[in-house]
Amino acid sequence: MKIYDDKHIKNVVFVGAHNSGKTTLAETMLFEAGLLNRRGTVEAKNTVSDYHEIEHERGNSIFATPLHTEWRNYKINIIDTPGLDDFIGEIISSIRVADTIVTVLNGQHGVEVGTEIIWSYIDKFQRPTLFVVNQIDHPNAKFDESFKSIKSLVGNNAIQIQYPYKMDGAQCIIDVLKMKLYKFSPEGGKPEKHEIPADQLDIANELHNELIEKAAENDEALMELFFDKGTLNEDEMREGIKAGMLNHELFPVFCMSALNDMGSGRLMGFIDNVAPAAADLKAEQSVEGADIPAEKEAKTALFVFKTVYQPNLGQITFFKVKSGEVKLNDKLINARNDEQEIINQLFIMDGKERKSVTKLTVGDIGATLKLKYTETNDTLTAPGNNMTIQPIQYPEPRIRKAVFAENTKDEEKLSDALRKIHSQDPTVIVSFSKEARQIILSCQGELHLATIDWTLRNLYGVEARFEKPKISFRETIQRSSNANYRHKKQSGGSGQFAEVHLKIEPWMEGMEEPQGFNIRGKDEINLTWGGKLIFYNCIVGGVIDQRYLPSVMKGVLEVMEEGPLTGSYIRDVRVMVYDGKMHSVDSNDISFKIAGAHAFKEAFLNANPKLLEPTMELTVKVPEEMVGNVMTDLQSRRSMIQGIDNNNNYQILKCITPEAELYNYSTDLRSLTQGRATFRSTFSSYQPVPANVQKELVK
Repeated sequence: MKIYDDKHIKNVVFVGAHNSGKTTLAETMLFEAGLLNRRGTVEAKNTVSDYHEIEHERGNSIFATPLHTEWRNYKINIIDTPGLDDFIGEIISSIRVADTIVTVLNGQHGVEVGTEIIWSYIDKFQRPTLFVVNQIDHPNAKFDESFKSIKSLVGNNAIQIQYPYKMDGAQCIIDVLKMKLYKFSPEGGKPEKHEIPADQLDIANELHNELIEKAAENDEALMELFFDKGTLNEDEMREGIKAGMLNHELFPVFCMSALNDMGSGRLMGFIDNVAPAAADLKAEQSVEGADIPAEKEAKTALFVFKTVYQPNLGQITFFKVKSGEVKLNDKLINARNDEQEIINQLFIMDGKERKSVTKLTVGDIGATLKLKYTETNDTLTAPGNNMTIQPIQYPEPRIRKAVFAENTKDEEKLSDALRKIHSQDPTVIVSFSKEARQIILSCQGELHLATIDWTLRNLYGVEARFEKPKISFRETIQRSSNANYRHKKQSGGSGQFAEVHLKIEPWMEGMEEPQGFNIRGKDEINLTWGGKLIFYNCIVGGVIDQRYLPSVMKGVLEVMEEGPLTGSYIRDVRVMVYDGKMHSVDSNDISFKIAGAHAFKEAFLNANPKLLEPTMELTVKVPEEMVGNVMTDLQSRRSMIQGIDNNNNYQILKCITPEAELYNYSTDLRSLTQGRATFRSTFSSYQPVPANVQKELVK
């Protein structure tokens, strides 16, 4: 296969809401370039990019799929992404390695909820972006309304390159960059070129002049040229449009029918001639703070943006060449773990089809098989090239479930499968709660969870069930309490004897030392589950030997690991051991541990014990017109509103909400706002549980 240099490689990612036509557009571009003999369709389940069995079952994209096409001596790498934000990890990783984002809109709906969510990430990465209004030949298409919705999303820097027009009953596209009309047959394909009709000339000229002005704004030399000549030629306009896209200040808008192959060739021509290549983008900085040279002469550096496990192949690793070149049999070092990887196989991928190559140059996207030590987000570099490429920051999970193998024999198999799923999709977080004795699976939503369940059953042969995870409560006390306990056991020979008198109090940061005690020693223990135990030796007169105090403390800590109320961890208590008795023969460590545990438990139950629950700092971004319903729902979840900020047509609600009340919140919020609201949550603190809730939990 032909090897392209960095100036002739363009990396584009197709993003957009569900059913906007991204997969169909990718298929059409491959067909138009002659790489396919006939086009597949989503309905027929035979497209290049939607090749996974689960995608065929569900009828939509679930994975980001790399493929490529070639157009007029340019290689265009395409990544076709899902349209549902449950699979936002696939979208973000694709945006991260793209040079240009192609945002596809359904011409019947314009900007949708999914478009808004994806735009927030495009805006964050500041990637060059163009918009395509698709399905212009549909009877319900509304191009003008779609264009207005784009302007509402990105501002006045959205600029029309094309608009649809009907002539003699035929679908046409008027291009105001080239100032030509393209007329399509009902079958689509290569159009007839015509001059713009007289009744459209004023509109086209107005849009053409607007395009010239926008192009000139983005380059000082072009601005001076514009002032001198009063216009720009087509090449100068292209230069200005490219500069505007690189500045993230100009967003060209195209129109087409991907299904009927109307306008795809013109879009590919624009990607070739105008859309930025990797070498045009501002140099990325490594984790170490150095610029990453996008030059083929530089030392090799690859960024792994995607990992896929296929039953018949094993691990497929997708990467972008960020610097230098990669060749067959290259030995590269993983910057995360210093392990050496050998590139034994080198491919470009078109869906599930592999095409072998001998090398790939800077800016290109490729894949390799069976790397041993490499995962998504890793950097592979030439030996001595000490560089780590900035990893992708993924959004926090929105739902949590406890996951169990239906057959206990499959527990190890389940753990291994979940590890591979996380490696493939870092938005899936798997952890083990020692406290709850549960594997906790966190992901982006119910559809994401259903996909994980399908993968476990069909690819790894594991039947799993998902349940509401246990909440990690804490126990503490609200007042001081005294208790004593005598442990005595006699069964012939040496027995067991210990007596412990102690006092416990709630502990708070900065409080004074306890009054009325002769403090002889103090241990301050930072508990692994949060909070502290402060343990005082207040023994006078040697009634308990110094060597037995650590055993008393062990007994206290054992009770603190499984509190008397609900079996939860105890925190923030101080204990003063001030009296007791021992026996010269029968006293030993185990006796004092038992006595200390019993005395502490009795004192704890008499100290007005209180249950604490984890609370989350919850931030909800919601359209203004839906704030009332969302706030009512939050109050029903025992939320405390901390503040409200404005953000364009959205309001940002900030509140503290008990973790127990956030179960299924992702699904409920989506239902309440038709999917237009988003949220994120992070741990805040432990707060007292209301008395009625505590009563039920203890019961």
